[in-house]
Amino acid sequence: MPMTAFARDERNALADALLAAGPDAPTLCEGWATRDLAAHLVLREHRPDAAAGIMLKAVAGHTQKVQDSLAAGDYAALVQRVRKGPALLRPFDEAMNVVEFFVHHEDIRRAAPEWSQRPIPQPYSQSLAKNAKRTARLSARRFPARIEVSGPDVEPFTVNPKQERAVSISGAPGELVLFFSGRQSSAEVSITGPDDLTEKLRGARLGI
Repeated sequence: MPMTAFARDERNALADALLAAGPDAPTLCEGWATRDLAAHLVLREHRPDAAAGIMLKAVAGHTQKVQDSLAAGDYAALVQRVRKGPALLRPFDEAMNVVEFFVHHEDIRRAAPEWSQRPIPQPYSQSLAKNAKRTARLSARRFPARIEVSGPDVEPFTVNPKQERAVSISGAPGELVLFFSGRQSSAEVSITGPDDLTEKLRGARLGI
């Protein structure tokens, strides 16, 4: 597949899910309905003046005002902006957006009363596996134990290899991406190890 196919296809699937759910459906993002999630996605790509507040608390107030303004607008037009994306960033779509779009697509799907895992084509699964490794090593770098990660299509890897105590986690690549993006309670993974560590990992503040 072309380099940007995964991000492009996930962008379209995410936009489809936003439209199907409507503007006021719940998501896994605490306090956000689908209109808020769509506004976040548009802000992130189209409003660099406000996007800094996603990561920096000092300017988070401005970010929230811009996001609220976007969310209050026409929902179908907002979703169309998500689907189209900014032309200038298309060469970077794969690097910037595969994890972002996959996770937020699942934020919509898994907030519904009934959901099931969707089939992931193997090439996409392999891409998610690489992203799971990067996401885990960044989001769990302060966890006070070694984390041994494995699963189908996942080359085993270790987070925090110098730690003495250890916990193991296994799951499909997409489930690992979700887990290490802070969606532990919604990710279908298996965790083994000392009870205190498994409980701590499930409740850890993960995410980038």
